[in-house]
This record gives sequence, C-alpha cells and structure tokens, in this order.
Amino acid sequence: MRLPSPDSASPSAILLIHCPDSKGIIATVSEFIAKNNGNITFLDQHVDAGKSVFFMRIEWELRDFAIPEEKIGEFFDVLIARRYNMNWQLHFSREMPRMAIFVSRLPHCLFDILSRWKSREIEVAIPLIISNHPEMEAVACQFGVEFAHFEINSTNKRDQEQAQLDLLARHEVDFIVLARYMQILSEEFVSHYPNRIINIHHSFLPAFPGAKPYHHAYERGVKVIGATSHYVTAELDGGPIIAQDTIRVTHEDSIDDLIRKGRDLEKVILARAIWHHLQRQVLVYQNRTLVFS
Repeated sequence: MRLPSPDSASPSAILLIHCPDSKGIIATVSEFIAKNNGNITFLDQHVDAGKSVFFMRIEWELRDFAIPEEKIGEFFDVLIARRYNMNWQLHFSREMPRMAIFVSRLPHCLFDILSRWKSREIEVAIPLIISNHPEMEAVACQFGVEFAHFEINSTNKRDQEQAQLDLLARHEVDFIVLARYMQILSEEFVSHYPNRIINIHHSFLPAFPGAKPYHHAYERGVKVIGATSHYVTAELDGGPIIAQDTIRVTHEDSIDDLIRKGRDLEKVILARAIWHHLQRQVLVYQNRTLVFS
C-alpha cells in the first residue's frame, strides 16, 4: 500500500520539463497554472544554448487548483506539451516513494540512510533491504526492515536477479539505492529501473581501480579524495552524476585516515543524492543531470 507523505496538508505538484527551446514556454506553463488557480512556489529553468534545449522545474500548490490531480497530466499534455514537443514528468508531494536498499558487507552507508529515515530527515518508505551476504540482517532487524539474502555467483546470477526483481515488484519499490553493494548489476536488471538506481563510490576511478583504492592512492600521495553518486546505467560507473564532493588530505593522513574520511564523504554524498531524487530535483538528459536547487 502506498502511503501519503506526512506533509500532504499542503500538497503540491511538480513538473520536470525538457524540450526544444522556443519563446514563451515559461509564460505558457505559468499561465496554465495561474488560470487554474495554482500558486507557484518554485520555478527554475535553464537553456543549453549550444544544443538549444530548454529545461525547467516548476512546483505549485494544489490547494484550490481547479484541475483534479488525476487529470492534470492529461490536460497539460493536450494543451501545452504536444505544442512544444515536451518531454515531461509530473509528480505529487503527497506521494511517498518506496525505496529498497542493496548492501554487501560495508555498513556505513546503510546505517546512515536508516538513521536519516528513522529521524524523518528523509520522507521515504523502506520496505526492503537486499544483500548478497548475510551480515547486515541484524541491522535490518534493528530498524524493523525486511531483509532478503541472495547469494550470487557466476552460475546463478541471472536467476537470482530475477528473484530480486520479483521481490521488488511485490513490494512496489519505486527506486533502489546501492549502499556499497559490491555486485555489478546486469543490463537487463538495470533496464527495469531506468534512472531509478542510485549508486555511491569513491572518486578515485579510473586512476585507482580494484579492491584497495585508498592504499594505491596513499602510495601516490594524493591530496584530494572524493565521492560520486550517480544513476546506474549499463555502462559500469558511467551513469549520470547526481552529486559529488571532495575533501583535502595531506601527507600526515594514514591509510586508515583516508578510508575514514572517504567513507564519511560517501555517506554525505549518497544522502545528498537521495534527497535530490526524493525532492524531484533531478532531470536526466543524455547521460547528464540537471540538479535544481
């Protein structure tokens, strides 16, 4: 059952739009909302002048809006979107997305997400945690979330991924967060959740690949370490980036210091990416993202 968001006392609608750039788009969309008694609370737009593409995120209050929620998309498509050849998404703040977490053995991102969820810093339903190892079951139990263990090897990967997809469908999962899930998802799996699987990893790639990137980075005397969160695509670690950041390190930092600082940053950047996704602030276009504030 899909639950309403707790802030539904003042619900809003959100449109994410991209289309060929032309005159009058902002005025036309704003007029559509205003004429139907909607109060615009946020509007941000961007034009890629090189490609002549227009992007916009607009949000308005639904209280007193003349068009019923279930008809807004139909009216917008017929009256405006087709005229401007728009690609558009319509979301409602009262909807609470359902998020599944995939994790392996490293707990730092998992604990951070669950803590933010329990403290209601992020408004999301978490019906399920999936892992290819059993160690995180105790964490799931601690937070009252169902845990599913799928042991994966070279011979059973396809069957296990299908079983995972079936479980995700039964739980009506909207998007997935890979909280240091150390498995490469197949192209077939990813195709079921386009731009709805969020990953986190250190930013040493491609310079320091492999199992011990911090060790290799330490040996080279790096001065900056970072983290990257992105949507997962068929290209390994090549999906559109949602959030990134870096921190400086010095020769005084040990390998353990680098690992600790790196994992701290991973938690923050993954949480930031989840936040942007939940707020419907991310618009994906040609393997790039526009992240509206």
